Amino acid sequence: MKRRQRTEILVEGSRELAARMAQAIADRYEVKLVEQPSQGLVMVKVRETARRSLFYLGEVLVSECKVQVEGSMGIGVVKGHDHELAYQLALIDAAYQAGLQETRAWDQMLLDEEARIAAARSQAFAEIAKTKVDFETMDVD
Repeated sequence: MKRRQRTEILVEGSRELAARMAQAIADRYEVKLVEQPSQGLVMVKVRETARRSLFYLGEVLVSECKVQVEGSMGIGVVKGHDHELAYQLALIDAAYQAGLQETRAWDQMLLDEEARIAAARSQAFAEIAKTKVDFETMDVD
């Protein structure tokens, strides 16, 4: 599983999943905190649709953290002020970078969580679609 997909699932999914995964690594391995969880600003790059050119929309507040596990560096960056999640993401990333055996079981857990997120989105879209107005039926003869 790629880092981007893994991170999206952990950010959008259950906080308990990220906490359990990070705790499993913290309990079994020595974790070296390279960079304390801190706030920063990141420029948001957007592609303009007509000319397909890139421009910077503005800045976004992020929380970021860097840790090292078994000699492998992990980074966690999350939008907003959430130092705990940034630390957990960094720990999980370091575990994947180190190729720890715990990560083999995590892939299925992450895929299950991704399916749950997709089902919740689908249900939300279905609820919104019920309120959609069909202007064709509003014509009065």
